[in-house]
Amino acid sequence: MSSPPPPKQYGVTKPISMAGPTEADMQRNRELEKFLVEAGLYESKEEDAKREQVLGRMRQVHGPGADIDALCVGPSYVSREEDFFFILHNILAEMEEVTELQPVLDAHVPVMKFKFDGLSIDLLYASISRLVVPEDLDISDMSVLNDVDEPTVRSLNGCRVADQILKLVPNVEHFCTTLRCLKFWAKRRGVYSNVTGFLGGVNWALLVARVCQLYPNAVPSMLVSRFFRVYTMWRWPNPVMLCAIDEAELGFSVWDPRKNRRDKTHHMPIITPAYPCMNSSYNVSTSTLRVMMDQFQYGNTICEEVELNKAQWSALFEPYLFFESYRNYLQVDIVAANADDLLAWKGWVESRLRQLTLMIERDTYGKLQCHPYPHEYVDTSKPCAHCAFFMGLQRKPGEVVQEGQQFDIRGSVEEFKLSINMYMFWKPGMEICVSHIRRKQIPPYVFPEGYKRTRHPRLASQQRSSENGNEYQTGSGLKRKKDPESVDQDGPEKRQSISPQKQDSLSPDHLAPSSVRSGTGSNVEPVIPDKRVLNQEIAEGGDVSNSSVITSVTSEVGSCEDVGNESVAGSSEGNNGSVEGSNNLVSSQSDSCDADSQSLLENRHLDGNGAFQDGVHEELEV
Repeated sequence: MSSPPPPKQYGVTKPISMAGPTEADMQRNRELEKFLVEAGLYESKEEDAKREQVLGRMRQVHGPGADIDALCVGPSYVSREEDFFFILHNILAEMEEVTELQPVLDAHVPVMKFKFDGLSIDLLYASISRLVVPEDLDISDMSVLNDVDEPTVRSLNGCRVADQILKLVPNVEHFCTTLRCLKFWAKRRGVYSNVTGFLGGVNWALLVARVCQLYPNAVPSMLVSRFFRVYTMWRWPNPVMLCAIDEAELGFSVWDPRKNRRDKTHHMPIITPAYPCMNSSYNVSTSTLRVMMDQFQYGNTICEEVELNKAQWSALFEPYLFFESYRNYLQVDIVAANADDLLAWKGWVESRLRQLTLMIERDTYGKLQCHPYPHEYVDTSKPCAHCAFFMGLQRKPGEVVQEGQQFDIRGSVEEFKLSINMYMFWKPGMEICVSHIRRKQIPPYVFPEGYKRTRHPRLASQQRSSENGNEYQTGSGLKRKKDPESVDQDGPEKRQSISPQKQDSLSPDHLAPSSVRSGTGSNVEPVIPDKRVLNQEIAEGGDVSNSSVITSVTSEVGSCEDVGNESVAGSSEGNNGSVEGSNNLVSSQSDSCDADSQSLLENRHLDGNGAFQDGVHEELEV
């Protein structure tokens, strides 16, 4: 009698564990799904009906989630520049249901953003080389990529990648539930934003899908825990890939650091599975990677406590206390003559904030790290249209600095402002101001209740200090002596360090060992002018000159507290389409199977495309 065929292998390596859930795992899974339902992560029947109504009127498709990511496919004679961004834009502008219409022509993936009957929509356009677009067009077919330009390929890639992901995971329902959970976690922890250098919907979907491949029989509660365990130990810039890279001969460049110099500079490669395979996370910098690794470690710590019955799932989703985590911040104020102008101006500035992080990293040789927070804040008391973004600043942990050392980033800020002023649709009243503030100067409108709240004891005890014994000087001219016995008057005791301790243990195989280099990035602390000038000008309703704020003030940012949990963790999703499962609550009950007594990867490491190396098997198989 012939033996049964071996189970299908998902991914570029064998799974870490084939073990199924225990009764304790199933109980934790039920608790997790109960939490997700109570957190409102599943649409009501009314919300689902409204979404279908809007989609019906638009006659488009969408990916599930809070927003709608839609792709419009047109024939070769309908152009993106004239027909989509001009004619269709004007049609939408005349519709009463459409508000906040914002075309973004120069984005990596050109997009039309707007709200239709209150639902946020990101509408992409792809012009394919056909005279007629059939109703049953299969965009997964390679032929749709014939004779199209790069922006069209990138526009098509969102849907093509989504289709591929669902084909490459062992259990779609478990994948969708886990992704829904991880996206919610990322938003709460302030790391859900492709445009500011973190990860967007597609990035999180690819990371979750890879974990599903490594643990094919795990239920969502197990997958969430394994997610943090795996990525806390992952050795970037080794790539995350769901399948081998397809090098079809259609002339498009695919991700390959052996051939493409730019690919060598990527810090956190997460490769899309559809041709042409690209790095979906090229926006990640050394600073934002450091923030995400800290958050992965935070998630791993909480999941370990949940598994030991020392914590509830709600602890995993505690909001990140961004405004409690640093001593020094950059405040980027954006003003315009009216709300419509502000919408366009803000979108332009936000899409360029990542460049400010990169400029500071470059000019400070990695000694100053920036933490851009993906949430905008509005001071409703101001007489003009206004919003603000914030960046946390800190010296690179472990960096040896000389006593009294200062970091002047005025040049970086001026270069950033010059790039912002290249906006082709600039109008009078559109201004930007970048200023340095201390924690005590954080404006009250960033806090939900309008004032700084006392830290929760649990969060306060976790707040870590990265201070050393150096003296530093701020832009205000005040000096503070680093003293072990000194008391921080801004808040209670510092959080203990939760930096990754096992990061080097996970070693996915290099796609090109000699070509992929580790990102070491540069981080420095900014020198920025006094904020009072800006506040006075905004309060008086006057224009805020682009050169009025960053003057000759030199600010050395002292060591800062790094990991906290701040409320109001909003996000910008970027141009990548998100992949979630159905909007229906699933029970995620899978057949329980006997845990393998020996792992298929015992005493081995993941090789090249995401393989583990010797020494971590026992830890990861649990």
